[in-house]
Amino acid sequence: MTQDPKSPGRSGLTVPMLVVAGASLMAARRLQAHFGYSLQGRTVLITGGSRGLGLALARQIAAQGARLAICGRDPESLERATASLAGTGAEVLAITADVSDPDSVGAMIQAVNRRYGQVDVLVNNAGVIEVGPAVTMSLADYEEAMATNFWGMLYPTLAVLPGMRARRSGRIVNITSIGGKVSIPHLLPYSASKFAAVGFSQGLRAEVAGDGIKVVTVCPGLMRTGSPRNAIFRGQHRSEYAWFSISDALPGLSISAEDAARRIVAACRRGDAEALFPLPAKIAAIVNAIAPGLTSGVLATVGRLLPNAKDGRSGRRKGSDSQSTLSPSWLSHLGDRAARQYNQIAPVEGVTA
Repeated sequence: MTQDPKSPGRSGLTVPMLVVAGASLMAARRLQAHFGYSLQGRTVLITGGSRGLGLALARQIAAQGARLAICGRDPESLERATASLAGTGAEVLAITADVSDPDSVGAMIQAVNRRYGQVDVLVNNAGVIEVGPAVTMSLADYEEAMATNFWGMLYPTLAVLPGMRARRSGRIVNITSIGGKVSIPHLLPYSASKFAAVGFSQGLRAEVAGDGIKVVTVCPGLMRTGSPRNAIFRGQHRSEYAWFSISDALPGLSISAEDAARRIVAACRRGDAEALFPLPAKIAAIVNAIAPGLTSGVLATVGRLLPNAKDGRSGRRKGSDSQSTLSPSWLSHLGDRAARQYNQIAPVEGVTA
């Protein structure tokens, strides 16, 4: 008797078996995160840790018993972040540093080593973003994006690698972006720098695999961190800020900073090769990989719907200087609340998140 090729057979997989296998894999990942690389007593350096996603990460990592070092370029926001973290009982070292400057990075690593002895986990989170039509972007915009988003990841990494190799232990978590997998209209300098960051991070993981070091490439989509207020906008800056800040705040399209930080910390502890989230970002990456022509067509349509550059070339404007009747509004409410929660703006007396 021959077996029907369409039937599962003794060696085939049934739907229940696939469900069980999927559930087992998820359970195994949770266990790995729980019992994997412990952050208790580890020294964790977070660049750009004074606000936004960096601050969200610092809070969750401190709660796991790590010794924190955070850096930022703005002394005032760094001071507020330090006070907030210290208020929870965290051990934290705050350093004013510019990750795009190798001398500043070297001084920062020396300060961390003097205080804690070594860097066990490096989280390269510092970043800048420029929004606007490509024709409004200058060479300086591309240079700035590469300086912070790529070189600002490379310099700290090269500084901590020798020690990690000598100890044959360590974690390097590189916060890149879905913009490093799918280039989005009106974000060309940002996407170009993030593509470079993704390539370096993935290649480095393979290079140090035999040294006991895990490199995790994080590719998040939109997150509610309040970051549009500190982004740079060109062209019709008020219109650019409106679409960007509203998209960044919409539930379903974006993810909370707390949830994003939780996923990143879990990926760090497991030593995952990549963390890609939320669902819209995963879908975009998959579709682009299997149907780049379709993705290009969709993005071209999106680009035509975005503000043009014919009228109102504004030069460089910060998001905080680009507000309008559309944003802030109820459409951007969640993002505006995140800006207060994650130190993107100085607190106003009597106003709470």
